[in-house]
Amino acid sequence: MTKFLPKLLVTLSLILTTGLIKGQSITEKTFSVDELFEMVRLNHPTLKVYRSDLDIADQQIKIAKNQLLPQLTAGAQAFYLGDITLIDKDFSSTTTVKMPHFGNTFSLQASQLVWKGNSVRNSIKIRTLQQELAELDYQANEQNIKLLVLGYYLDLSKLYNQEGVYRKNIDLAVQRLANIKNYHKQGMVTRNDVIRGELQLSNLKLALQVIGNNKQIINKQLTVALGLDEAVRIVPSKSLTEKALNVGQLQTYEEMAQQHPSVRLTRRSIDVYDVSAKITKAEMVPSLGAFASNNLQRPLTSASPAVDMFSNSYNAGVSISFNIDALFKSPKKLQLNRIEKQKAIDQANNTLQSIDVAINAAYIKYNEAVTQNKTLEVNADLTNENYRIMESKYNNQLAILLDLLDASNAKLDAELQLTNSEISIVFSYYKLLKEAGNL
Repeated sequence: MTKFLPKLLVTLSLILTTGLIKGQSITEKTFSVDELFEMVRLNHPTLKVYRSDLDIADQQIKIAKNQLLPQLTAGAQAFYLGDITLIDKDFSSTTTVKMPHFGNTFSLQASQLVWKGNSVRNSIKIRTLQQELAELDYQANEQNIKLLVLGYYLDLSKLYNQEGVYRKNIDLAVQRLANIKNYHKQGMVTRNDVIRGELQLSNLKLALQVIGNNKQIINKQLTVALGLDEAVRIVPSKSLTEKALNVGQLQTYEEMAQQHPSVRLTRRSIDVYDVSAKITKAEMVPSLGAFASNNLQRPLTSASPAVDMFSNSYNAGVSISFNIDALFKSPKKLQLNRIEKQKAIDQANNTLQSIDVAINAAYIKYNEAVTQNKTLEVNADLTNENYRIMESKYNNQLAILLDLLDASNAKLDAELQLTNSEISIVFSYYKLLKEAGNL
């Protein structure tokens, strides 16, 4: 049963793969990290939703600017006017006065707010600040999503690298198994060694199949995130580590953080409260406006008897109004505004401190990834040398198969750790950029 397991796995893999790609033309595409980020910016479904917030904020500014325009109202009425009944003061007798029965009026009114403590312009400024907040929030979300998609991309790169490592080790396992079978025919080793060799080869092929399945899963996640057809097969770039090796001093990234979208967003929030306070103060000042109207009406009921004619009148003037209750209500609003503004200031300081801590941690982790990679390079060289020695000993019957398999597993593990550590350097580098707000 054991000898047929590898063939069964390969057959199942071919069936599944054929079923998935049947009727589809597979296209391979490779992206640099910069190209990946640009595709995320243009096509990621979540970012499309966030861009709608920007459009909404822009439209709200246009609506707020409408307050600068005069209010213009036109009206028309048509009505039935009944006869007038005159009644004596003691209700003893009544007299009916005939009236023109059809009446109508036409009116046109215009008004314009002249001054109210710049409340209108401050309302527009509030909307402008909210648009900036929406833009900064979008930038912060964009950086988070970029790092998320980059994580998928680097995971896919790891899987391709691991696939290469497993294929090389499978080739070695096949060659090793052929030697073991040859030794078994010569009576130099027992059947037990053959079984162990076949079992290791089977496990390696199974691990390779798992990697293939994971590649398909992550490829699907990436095609959705990048707005690509699902038939596209993404092949990671082989030059991912080039930029990741150029990291400056910690202070450079701390200075970058001053322009971090989240920091700028919290600072802009403080400005919103300043403008809100001005609007609240404007409630405690008089409102000055101008108005004009024209009315055309029939019949003329002020004459006796009523005359079925149009009467036209117009007026124009200025108005002033003052909300007396604002003297009592607005101070409480201002107190609330001061409390909320102080909260925004504290939040801005907390955000900057949190980002500073995150940058420091990301910088340390990057250096740790570089050091780990150098250590794992040495480990990989040592395990390769150890495997070469054990293979030579086994071929000369100076070591048992278990020792050789242990050396093979140690070699495989070291190579996998090394290839993963190279990708970890890349991710650590871009995470450092993201924490500094410069991804």
